[in-house]
Amino acid sequence: MAKSISYRDAGVNIDEADRAVNEIRRMARATFTRGVLTDIGSFGGCFAVPKMRQPVLVSSVDGVGTKLKIAFAAGRHDTIGEDLVNHCVNDIAVQGATPLYFLDYLAVGKLKAGVAAQVVSGIARGCAMNGCALIGGETAEMPGMYQDGEYDLAGTIVGIVEKSRMLTGAKTQIGDILLALPSTGLHTNGYSLARKLLFEVAKLKLDSALAAELLQVHRSYLKAIQLLHKGELIAAAAHITGGGITDNLPRVLPKGMAAMIETGTWEVPPLFERLRTIGNVPDDDWRRTFNLGVGMILVVPQRKAEKAMRLLRRGGEKPWQIGAVVAQRRGKDRVMYH
Repeated sequence: MAKSISYRDAGVNIDEADRAVNEIRRMARATFTRGVLTDIGSFGGCFAVPKMRQPVLVSSVDGVGTKLKIAFAAGRHDTIGEDLVNHCVNDIAVQGATPLYFLDYLAVGKLKAGVAAQVVSGIARGCAMNGCALIGGETAEMPGMYQDGEYDLAGTIVGIVEKSRMLTGAKTQIGDILLALPSTGLHTNGYSLARKLLFEVAKLKLDSALAAELLQVHRSYLKAIQLLHKGELIAAAAHITGGGITDNLPRVLPKGMAAMIETGTWEVPPLFERLRTIGNVPDDDWRRTFNLGVGMILVVPQRKAEKAMRLLRRGGEKPWQIGAVVAQRRGKDRVMYH
């Protein structure tokens, strides 16, 4: 008689998957808002859209890049999911949207229910803090696709905004003020270069202090943006992710406009200076790879800048004027550093 071969023999443990799903279901339910219509485990997540005159759904999908490599090496998996949610929230918040729901995708070679639960705990925490429901997702066990102890993580967020309230950058004018909000470390970008510099060039070891610094949570700017948006104090906002200020700020500037960034208005955090020194990284690459301590830039009308600053400070933020919108000169870059 031929030997009986089960799914477990192929590397997939359905019982372990069931344990993971049960824990995920418990955490996800804690994020449910009034709009959630289906439980975790349905073939699709259903959400009732709030009533608006002209509702616009705003969506984004992203991952956390090679920051995962730091989580693997440190054996810390409880914050990487929060990174993912906050990154996605910021991407739709800059368009004026309020988050509705989130779906995650976790792919592993060999599923460990405990690790999966840690990852999803961060996702659930991020969702709860942003008023966003975790209504579903996928946990895929794929033997042979990933190294032992490694996984990939991605997420999709959907938010909503009244069409007339969308932030598109169209109202930006020359003379508008650029307000910056600080980042918490690298956020979720630049880790491929950071890892090369720290561990290959400088030959550093990933001790607990360095791991804590590199795994600082990518923060959410939702509340800050909503404060200004509600008060009609904002024309546009740019989430400073991969590409840095150089590539992200022009995405919200109308044609013919540029940004003048005053580099002396803030002190770049030591980690970024350390990375530049280790690799003798050229300024242009340095500015396009890392956020340099700037996680969000808000474009506000000049006459409303002081009010916006006061409101942000009352909300617990530490904003500063990082520059202004100027006319783009022929042949010049759209972001200029002074």
